[in-house]
Amino acid sequence: MSGIELFAQIARQGSLVAAGRQLGLSASAVGKGLARLEQRLGARLVHRSTRRLALTAEGQQYLARCLRILEEAEAAERELQQGLAAPSGRLKVGVPHESGLLTPHLADFMRRYPQVALDLDYSDRLVDVIGEGFDVVVRGGEPGDSRLAARRLGSYHMRLLASPGYLVEYGTPRTARDLQHQRCLHYRLPHSGKLLPWPLLDAEGEDASPPVSASCNTGEALIDLAVRGMGIVCLPDFSIRRELAAGALAQLDAPTVARSGNLYLLWPATPTMPPRLRAFIDHMAERVFA
Repeated sequence: MSGIELFAQIARQGSLVAAGRQLGLSASAVGKGLARLEQRLGARLVHRSTRRLALTAEGQQYLARCLRILEEAEAAERELQQGLAAPSGRLKVGVPHESGLLTPHLADFMRRYPQVALDLDYSDRLVDVIGEGFDVVVRGGEPGDSRLAARRLGSYHMRLLASPGYLVEYGTPRTARDLQHQRCLHYRLPHSGKLLPWPLLDAEGEDASPPVSASCNTGEALIDLAVRGMGIVCLPDFSIRRELAAGALAQLDAPTVARSGNLYLLWPATPTMPPRLRAFIDHMAERVFA
């Protein structure tokens, strides 16, 4: 037994006899341990009396540090025990509407950890992670809530896209001014109702505000409309991989789009993490943008 544990128990119990009872030692053994500790430190920690022990000023200072050390040791032990346990239980996960980036990796996670039940909430709105009881969410943009821990999944770029059929019918724009004569499909932010601006690089000082032929609050709906030839969309590249690979959408090289960003995992910051959450974070971080 360490001197730290022995001294903390003496301070809690207020007597050598009571401390010995908790530690399974005789009062004599506790007293000898305390004496060795004081000798090693070169300071008197306890005022001894026949009725009750009292801490000296040095003892009070030393106790505060001892308690912090013991709390850290107990937390480390709990974390290790949880880490050795097989991941299991329910995990509420918030994910954005997307097409093909996250779902394959979610399915792989379910195969790898069959004892974890995923409760998936697909939404593009700005959720209250803690207030709505989410264990973890996937979101773009830089984290701004100090109550949340974060891990970066990877980066993305915004792209202009349209179906090959649309480009045959309406022509391929080359400048921001050309977009004024195109059908443009816009993303409407679910939490504010505002349209997400198209971050066009316009070196010629042209009007870079494209017209609004339609708007909706999910990326999936925009992709579906674009695939059906209804117009041009501006979306993150991770959301349209499947459509590009299949030739359902084509990327426009001009006008140039400036914005890039990061995709993050966000979860409530706590001293310890359940094995199912740790397994999910590691799984997704290692695979999504691999």
